[in-house]
Amino acid sequence: MSPRLYLFDDARARRWGPFRTTRPVGELLHGCFLQRQRWERATGLPCSGHLAGPELRGFDEDDAPGVVAPDEVDVDLERIIVSSRAVPTKVTRLAPPDGPATLRIGDEVVGWHLPAGVALPEEGLLEPESVADIGRSVEIGGSVLGWPWDLVEANPERIREDAAHLHSHGGAFLLTDVHILGDHPISLGQGVRVEAGVVLDVREGPIRLEDGVQVRAPARVTGPSWVGRASVILGGEVTHASIGPICKVRGEIQSTVMLGYSNKAHDGYIGHSLLGRWVNLGAFTTCSDLKNSYSPVRISLSPGQTVDTGLLKVGCFLGDHVKTGIGTLLNTGSVVGAGSNLFGGTMPPTYVPPFSWGSGPDLEEYRLDKLLDVVSRTMGRREVTPSESAVDLLRRAWETSRPERGTSTDS
Repeated sequence: MSPRLYLFDDARARRWGPFRTTRPVGELLHGCFLQRQRWERATGLPCSGHLAGPELRGFDEDDAPGVVAPDEVDVDLERIIVSSRAVPTKVTRLAPPDGPATLRIGDEVVGWHLPAGVALPEEGLLEPESVADIGRSVEIGGSVLGWPWDLVEANPERIREDAAHLHSHGGAFLLTDVHILGDHPISLGQGVRVEAGVVLDVREGPIRLEDGVQVRAPARVTGPSWVGRASVILGGEVTHASIGPICKVRGEIQSTVMLGYSNKAHDGYIGHSLLGRWVNLGAFTTCSDLKNSYSPVRISLSPGQTVDTGLLKVGCFLGDHVKTGIGTLLNTGSVVGAGSNLFGGTMPPTYVPPFSWGSGPDLEEYRLDKLLDVVSRTMGRREVTPSESAVDLLRRAWETSRPERGTSTDS
């Protein structure tokens, strides 16, 4: 019987606000793949579940595995347990070692190979380094992401490496009256449509357009870039980005990762940013990704937790189901919690708690019934019906995050 693969969110991953409110870190897009898909390719195994904590029980999305508890991981089966922040970069599949092993990338423990009968190191799921090595130490080629902005910063190179190995065949010969600059590969899935006059710039890296992608003129796509299934580029410039699946984008998007089913269908600038699923940005929504002082950006991922990124260019981080109204402006390093709805001409705080509603600093609690109604309508427009477990997850997250919004649980 084949080993079972599980991804775990350690203590650092569980601080990846605003995304951890509604999803495991293994379900974030990086390069051409979700982190979970990357490990599935590396091991040749389907993921059996995310060890991501009880707060995410009920996570339900497409073909993604669910969130499981440690006692649901069968000790009588062979298991591979890996960190959702770890990025394996070996092209060949990682064969499980003989006997138990501690998996490392450089000096960091990123997981374990556990033969049948060897107990899961539950205490290590939060702090892998706190567990004495299990079996022998096995080095895995790759890297470890510290924070969400590290994922964004590394994304262009990750696309370049992914596309070079997975989509190296050319597709430019299928395009008519399209301006192609450079020699890196252009790879096309089935049913891709690129209108005459579009510029595909592959001087810096490859471009991969997955099945059913449309690129409408006038548009310019600069590689390394990946556009996921059935996404539509309506115009503007898309540079060094991972987008999709099933997104609509327009305007200027630079060095940004956008998860599936999100829309930026109008003009405006989004750069060096990470956007969750089911995000919709109103016309001319724009974020700053560079401070006037040209100094490193500090970010608050949660109340009282400010981290110096060490980076000069950092945009915004928007959780799942975030909506912005026309003309919304976001400051450098803004974090907008899941389910928030922002509007008006006044810039909101750089940290917006989950499920907030309002304009500028005047934020209120987004009523749960209204939120769930908008979620249902939004997903229904894409012929997706939220499951009962997914709705229950949102309810729990809304209730748990009430103290951040300064709302008494008794009100």
